Amino acid sequence: MSYRTYQKRTAALAFAAALAGSAVLMAAPAAHADVVDVNYECKTPIGDKSAVSPIDIKSVKSGSGYKLTMSWQKGVSSSPVDLGKGAMSPSAVIKLGGAEEGTVAVSGPANAATIPANTPIKISDLSGTYTPKETGKVTFTADVLTIKALGTTTTCTPSNSPKPSLALDVTAAGGGSGETQSGSDSGGELPQTGPEDSAIALGTLGGTVLLAGAAGVLWLTRRNQAVRR
Repeated sequence: MSYRTYQKRTAALAFAAALAGSAVLMAAPAAHADVVDVNYECKTPIGDKSAVSPIDIKSVKSGSGYKLTMSWQKGVSSSPVDLGKGAMSPSAVIKLGGAEEGTVAVSGPANAATIPANTPIKISDLSGTYTPKETGKVTFTADVLTIKALGTTTTCTPSNSPKPSLALDVTAAGGGSGETQSGSDSGGELPQTGPEDSAIALGTLGGTVLLAGAAGVLWLTRRNQAVRR
């Protein structure tokens, strides 16, 4: 191969790689995220309270689904007594909209440090997994927040009909899973779709046994003849 031919081939491969990279970027699912103010109305053991916190929901592709992370930029509710380390456990629900309806549960670790009395409770980042069941644009909106502490439960519900914090263009997971599952469940056996196939499979198995039996008889007959000689 001449040096000029080598240069041309290298340039062609580089161009093809660049096109492939562009195609991957173009095929990546579109995502749009906003920080949304959510007005929480909380039912607490000591009465009703309210607080507004900007909510951020982010996503990271993980296998056939997405890992969602829900973040609070301000604290909500408060406690009349100190909450020691590990005393408060938060969880929440993210509401789906658009191409798919439903909810995604998210949760997070308990408080890593003492929360002083009568101070806004800062919620740690909550995370959960979302696996698409439909194809299209799906929105993610902050919904009910639950705080459990010292044997009590506080429930905070958005009262201002917040707009979505995240929108994703998704593809339903497991497309064509019926055929794949059928193949994976076979366990290496012959596929059987009905009584006729079962009969054919049994007939084949029976024929194999009979042939093996005939071969065994023939081998014994020849062995006996050889011994007699």
